[in-house]
Amino acid sequence: MTPEFESLLESMRPASPRTVALACATDPNALSSVCVAHKMGFIDAVLYGDENDIKNIASKHSLDISDFEIVHCDDELSAANAAVGAVRDGRADILMKGLIHTSDILRAVLNRETGIRGDGILSHVSVLYSPVHNRKLFLTDIAMVMYPTLEQKVDLINNAVSFARHMGVDAPRVAPLCAVETLNPKMPATVDADALRQMNVRGEIKNCVVSGPISFDIAVSKSAATTKGYTGPIQGDADVLLFHNIEAGNNTLKAMVQFGDWVFGGVIVGARAPIVINSRSDSDTSKLFSIACACTM
Repeated sequence: MTPEFESLLESMRPASPRTVALACATDPNALSSVCVAHKMGFIDAVLYGDENDIKNIASKHSLDISDFEIVHCDDELSAANAAVGAVRDGRADILMKGLIHTSDILRAVLNRETGIRGDGILSHVSVLYSPVHNRKLFLTDIAMVMYPTLEQKVDLINNAVSFARHMGVDAPRVAPLCAVETLNPKMPATVDADALRQMNVRGEIKNCVVSGPISFDIAVSKSAATTKGYTGPIQGDADVLLFHNIEAGNNTLKAMVQFGDWVFGGVIVGARAPIVINSRSDSDTSKLFSIACACTM
């Protein structure tokens, strides 16, 4: 970790450790990230799953879980329901996915009787941080809402803005990304972007500035905005990048992580508590960053 990234993490450390409910804690990668976050003072944790398997995994990977409570569960579904129940009852602040399919843990989250669904939609907000540029970008949605309608894009903005404000960005600048900067009725992304901009002007989307249609280069590069003569309120200084579909968002994020210097974290928001769902291919730093992001909410 660079000194800049360490400084960012330090600014995100909660006043007192948050409690993470780790569902199906037999995933060594998730278990390792929880141990690191605990050692850094971010969290305590309760581990849900087969007790013997959890202890064996910890021993095999030299992970110290002696500070954590283990709640034995006979199967994945029981572990997911128990972890969700802990969040619902206020015994945990953050839900985290272990060795369980995302669809299965979300099924427990969305259960109308026993889950922790919120009033709106669940969406994924990715946080990308570049120590070189000392900049954070919030991307949505790259994992949950595949082809959002205009109404759902409003919800995505509201979720992302709320998260960004928890991360210290008081009035996030939101860029609904398009291929061009002008309204074109044949390009639905530009139609939605213009509608979102007007809704923001009318005060229907609050606590942020929405500028669109806007292309990726103008959203993130002041030089590009100047060269193209773009006159909107975002001049390369966007905070939130809103994507028209999951393919655009997911591929953009992966390109920035693979070919750039960006550190990735992500949280599902819109439930009664933040949900950390990382891929097993994500780096340890990424998992730690995701936990730290959840701790800010």
